[in-house]
Amino acid sequence: MDNTDEALRERGERFHALHQGPDVFVLANAWDAGSARLLQAVGFAALGTTSAGLAHALGRHDGTGRVGLGETLGNAAAIAAATTLPVSADLESGFGSTPDEVARTLTRVGRTGVVGGSVEDTTGDPAAPIRPLGQAVARVEAAVEAARALPFRFTLTARADGFLYGRADLEDTIARLRAFARAGADVVYAPGLPDVEAISAVCAAVDVPVNVLAAGAAARLSVTELGDLGVRRVSLGSGLSRTALTHALATAQEIAEHGRLDRLTEAMSGDEVHRWLGPDRPAPSVPPLP
Repeated sequence: MDNTDEALRERGERFHALHQGPDVFVLANAWDAGSARLLQAVGFAALGTTSAGLAHALGRHDGTGRVGLGETLGNAAAIAAATTLPVSADLESGFGSTPDEVARTLTRVGRTGVVGGSVEDTTGDPAAPIRPLGQAVARVEAAVEAARALPFRFTLTARADGFLYGRADLEDTIARLRAFARAGADVVYAPGLPDVEAISAVCAAVDVPVNVLAAGAAARLSVTELGDLGVRRVSLGSGLSRTALTHALATAQEIAEHGRLDRLTEAMSGDEVHRWLGPDRPAPSVPPLP
């Protein structure tokens, strides 16, 4: 697909506009170029990458630092090259401890064809998984500055991940999201919010768009219901890639344990897959790793 400066500017503006409403939208997370093409064919307006989906595809556990920056950039570039949709990259903790390192990561990501990205406040240290607020804010500020220096609009999402790491402190999470918004983040995101009340409280507490992960309490609501709570964007995370693995595992177990092959008849035919992928064409040109 076209990753010229003009195309990136158009995608960047389109992605930004989606967040301005009035309607909630779904950021569907692709884990490779083929899934990106299928998700575009279904009709989603924007895509995200998924660090967990990529880790699983590489045969690794999900977790900060388990997939390298080069692998992440390559995956993001392949997904961006496979689609005409805006793509936002899951950048985990920014692949660096210091603000300067996070800024360098954003600069490199800006050369992959994506027009958005997210940075977490995690450390990768099980003993102290969440960064002190001051450090987290400084890293967001550096990411914002690097994003603003790109030649197209880049939508930066700042994540407060406390609820994912046993730090179930809504007051602290809201304080972090507010600080990230003041630091210039375009979108804020707290995965793992435990209930409707927490989702509603976060949306009411900040004056920038809120992303909610479709898991736990959020997954028991519809997209429309989440929008009614004030959510602007719903991301699927690794949900679709895990769904694909779930069905593949169930089919493989039927074959390995019982010798039954009939589940294979439930799969799309090759022709059906090709129809969803769209017209055949040469492999997209993926930019070299920056």
